[in-house]
Amino acid sequence: MTTFGKMEDELSPLDAYFAARPEPERSCLHFLRRLILQLDPAMTEAWKYRMPFYYLHGKMFCYLRHHRQYRQPYIGIMEGRRLSHPLLLAEGRARVRILLVDPHQDLDAGTISSILLEARRFYPN
Repeated sequence: MTTFGKMEDELSPLDAYFAARPEPERSCLHFLRRLILQLDPAMTEAWKYRMPFYYLHGKMFCYLRHHRQYRQPYIGIMEGRRLSHPLLLAEGRARVRILLVDPHQDLDAGTISSILLEARRFYPN
């Protein structure tokens, strides 16, 4: 086994998820990961339901996933139904709304942050 093979075996499921994505999606997901984790000092990351999940004050806040139909990564916002933003899609979901992110375009960090900050209002300390 090569050194690289050993390194892959040692990756956590979270890190392996990000490492397995092709570019430019990998870079996009890493950017989103950092953006979400920097949103609040109480934000934590976990591997749940075979995807990166983010918790705020111990409650499910959002997750990162790849949309099969649109072939783009997205942020699933748990309290998305309580938000009104034209970029959020319901797609038949009762609670969660998703924000598609095109990895081939420049990411609008301001818009993404404002949506996430609005969702943060529903997670009191």
